[in-house]
Amino acid sequence: MSRDICILSVILKERFDTFRFLKLNPLVYITGLVSLFTDLSSQMIVPLLPLFLVSVLHSQIGNVGLIEGFAASIASVLKLFSGWISDRIGNRKWLMVAGYGISNIVKPFFAVSSSWEQVFILRFVERIGKGVRGAPRDALIADAINTTERGKAFGFHRAMDTFGGAVGPFLAFIILLIHPGGYRTVFWFSVIPGIIAIFVILAFLKEPQKPKSEKSRKSLPKITFRGLDDRLVRFTLIATLFAIGNSSDAFLILRAQNVGIAIALIPLMYFVFNITYSLASVPIGSLSDRIGRRSVLIGGYVIFGLIYLGFGGAHKGIWIWLLFIVYGLYYAATEGVQKAYIGDLAREGQRGTAMGAFNALTGLAALPASIVPGYLWQAFGATVAFGYSTIIALTAAFFMMVLRA
Repeated sequence: MSRDICILSVILKERFDTFRFLKLNPLVYITGLVSLFTDLSSQMIVPLLPLFLVSVLHSQIGNVGLIEGFAASIASVLKLFSGWISDRIGNRKWLMVAGYGISNIVKPFFAVSSSWEQVFILRFVERIGKGVRGAPRDALIADAINTTERGKAFGFHRAMDTFGGAVGPFLAFIILLIHPGGYRTVFWFSVIPGIIAIFVILAFLKEPQKPKSEKSRKSLPKITFRGLDDRLVRFTLIATLFAIGNSSDAFLILRAQNVGIAIALIPLMYFVFNITYSLASVPIGSLSDRIGRRSVLIGGYVIFGLIYLGFGGAHKGIWIWLLFIVYGLYYAATEGVQKAYIGDLAREGQRGTAMGAFNALTGLAALPASIVPGYLWQAFGATVAFGYSTIIALTAAFFMMVLRA
C-alpha cells in the first residue's frame, strides 16, 4: 500500500512539473491581478468610445484618430520619465499606485462628457496614468524574473491583463443588450473594477527592496540611449518604424460598424479578440523563451500586416469576426515578447530607463500612426488607410530579418 502511495506521489509530481509555468514569483500574480481589474474597467470604455464619438457626439473619423494618437503618445512619452525615475529612486510601487489611481479616477467623467473635446481631455488624462505606471511595473517584473522565464512571466501578465480586457467588453455587451444605446451607463459601471484595482495594489503589492551600492548610484542612467546595448537601440528603432503603421484599434471598431455589424455586437467581438490574446499569451511567451524573441516578433509583425490587409478588403461581417480572432494572436506574439526582449537586452539597473525609452519612441510614433490613417480614410477610404499600415508593418518585419537586432 505504501509502495503504491509512493508511486502515485511520483506520478503527481511529474504531472505538476509539466505545468510548472504556473510557478511564478508572487509579484507577477499581484501585478497581473491589478492589470486584470484595470483593463476590465478600461475595456468597458475603449471599444465603445469611437462609436460614442461618431454616433452620439457626431465627431469626424479624423478626430477619433487625433484623440487616440495623442493619448497613446503621451502615455508612452511619460513611460520614459517614470521608468527613469523608478531607477533613480529605487522604488517602483508608488509610481504604479499613482498611475493606476489617475487612470481609474478619471473614468466616471466619460459618462458626463458632451463633446469630442471633453473626451479628448479625459482620454489624455487617463493615458497619463498609463504612462506613469507602465515602465516601473514592467521593470519590476523584469527584475524579479530571470531571463529563462522572462517571456513566460510577461506572457502571464499579458494574459491576466487581457482576460480583464475580454471580460470588460462582455459586460458592456450585456449592459447594451439590457439598455440599447446606453453608452453612458456602461461608462458608469466601469468605475467599480477600477476601484478594486487600486485596493489590490495598495493592500497586496510588496516591492522587494534591494539596497543599492555606491557604484550603482554613480552609474544611474540618464534619459538617453547612451550606455544602452546597441542591439537594444536597433530593435527600438525597428519597433518605432512598425509603430508608425500600427494605427489605433478604434479604426478596426469603426470598420466593423462600416461593414454592417450591429453596435451591440462590437463589444462581443472585442471579447473574442481578447480571449484569443489571453489564451495565446503564455504559450507564445514560453515559445519565445525557447526559440528566441526575434523570430516570434517577426511572425507577429507579418501577421499584423496581413490582418490589416484583410480589414482593408473585407466587405462581410464574417471576415471581420475571423480577423479579430487572428488579431489576438498578433498581440500575443508582440506585446509581452517585446518587453521580455528589452528585459534581455538591458542591464540590471537600466531596465526602467530602457523600457521607458522604448515606449517613448514607439509612443511618439503612435501620433502619426493614428492621425494619418484617419485622414486617409476620410479622403480615400478604408482600403487605402489599412494598406498604409500593411506596407509599414511588412517593411519593419523585413528589417528585423536583415538587421538581426
